[in-house]
Amino acid sequence: MLFRSGRRAGSLGLLITEGTYVDEGSGGSGRVPRFFGERPLAGWRKVADAVHADGGAIFPQLWHTGATRKPGSGPFPDAPVISPSGVNAAGAVVGEPATAKQLKAVVAAYARAAAAARDAGFDGVELHGAHGYLLDQFHWPHTNQRADSYGGDIRGRVRLSYEVVAAVREAVGPDFAVAFRFSQWKGGHYDAQIARDPGELAAFLAPLADAGVSMFHVSTRRYWLPAFGGSDRTLAGWTRHLTGLPVTAVGSVGVAAPFLGVSDDGKSTAASQPSLTLAPLVDLLTRGEFDLVAVGRAVLADPDW
Repeated sequence: MLFRSGRRAGSLGLLITEGTYVDEGSGGSGRVPRFFGERPLAGWRKVADAVHADGGAIFPQLWHTGATRKPGSGPFPDAPVISPSGVNAAGAVVGEPATAKQLKAVVAAYARAAAAARDAGFDGVELHGAHGYLLDQFHWPHTNQRADSYGGDIRGRVRLSYEVVAAVREAVGPDFAVAFRFSQWKGGHYDAQIARDPGELAAFLAPLADAGVSMFHVSTRRYWLPAFGGSDRTLAGWTRHLTGLPVTAVGSVGVAAPFLGVSDDGKSTAASQPSLTLAPLVDLLTRGEFDLVAVGRAVLADPDW
């Protein structure tokens, strides 16, 4: 990890780690790093130091997988599966709906992890609120069937994320960067929507901005596609337009096919895949649709990309 982080730090403006667990119930894999506990945090400090030594900046991505974790799995099998309504994206029952006490503990775990990142010398944190994991399970009506203040309309569905952001901001202070990653799509549900139009997107984003988000990381499978009918503006572009905050765009930059799939027409040529040329990316950046570009698979495959 130190070698890989240092190798890329000098050429990238910002490194964002893969998802890291915030507490014992955050996920079911023993191979995913943790952002809690004395030994893991000591290791993370070395990572931050290595990146800074090469002139880079780094955020840990703080992650809770929620209902995607199998009951009884992971290094902490006795931890309950936390989810909005006790069901996963496929509709299978994975446990009981989270209680208010459990949600309060989740909020506190994110805040502790963010404070630990600040104390370990990181430059900011990214909160993973995308792709059908815990925070996003609250965003999506399909997995959030609650009738209390954490469910219902989009303002209720964003409440847990709002509370997490507010607690993180209080824990790290006013000057520490807090990024929030979100998406419309979920794993295996690429047509999912948390916002059906710009008005709903504004209702989703405004509480997060008010709570203290510094920047949004907008995850799409194809960064160049319009977000809604009637406009060619991308989801990243709408986010920047509605909030005025810095925005990072991501989605098939420099690769032949979108994440977990092939191109719509089955071809992988530069002519049919905008992702294989940087011209559309430069055009959207120049037009002010976003401020930063995240590159995942391409830069993992080639650190000199």
